[in-house]
Amino acid sequence: MSSLPMTRDEAWELVRQYNSDPTDLNHYLESEAVMRGLANYLGEDEEYWGMLGLLHDIDWGLTKDDVSSHLTKAPELLQKAGFDQKFIDIVLSHGYGCDCAGLENEVRTEKIQHALAAAETITGLIFAYALMRGGITGMNPKGLKKKFKDKSFAAKVNRDFIRESEKLGLELGEFFAIAIAAIEEIKDQVGLK
Repeated sequence: MSSLPMTRDEAWELVRQYNSDPTDLNHYLESEAVMRGLANYLGEDEEYWGMLGLLHDIDWGLTKDDVSSHLTKAPELLQKAGFDQKFIDIVLSHGYGCDCAGLENEVRTEKIQHALAAAETITGLIFAYALMRGGITGMNPKGLKKKFKDKSFAAKVNRDFIRESEKLGLELGEFFAIAIAAIEEIKDQVGLK
């Protein structure tokens, strides 16, 4: 992996420059945690993968009023901060298949792209389930799998994106376990019990 142009703390400051909604900030922290958890499990670069999770929605605070413009400002913001094109392309890849930035017909092909899409998407399912059960402590993959199969639960969470974790060589249950453990580690930072 190429080197990163800033520290994790500088990246968090960058995120906060463009995003102030506490719910969004929690999502970025959770995405970072899951990406770090995946990287650790798969023997990848934790700093790099974590940075992707933290910065993947860098322009959301600027574009969420017009969702189709999401990820249109991200390349410029990241470039200005010193990130290379490879990093920017991976960030953009989490929007592939979505109605944003003209990316609806793009397809993820690389392991790191599948990881980012699955990681940032699972956070919504875990968070919703944690709220329902009164916290993340003690959450297990089996219970989360039931909620995953229930299409009416957290209906906006894209199950196909979560299934991309299988393209990393992980079974869903394995991925759920990694993601739950990662978010449980930062539960205090993201307002979970």
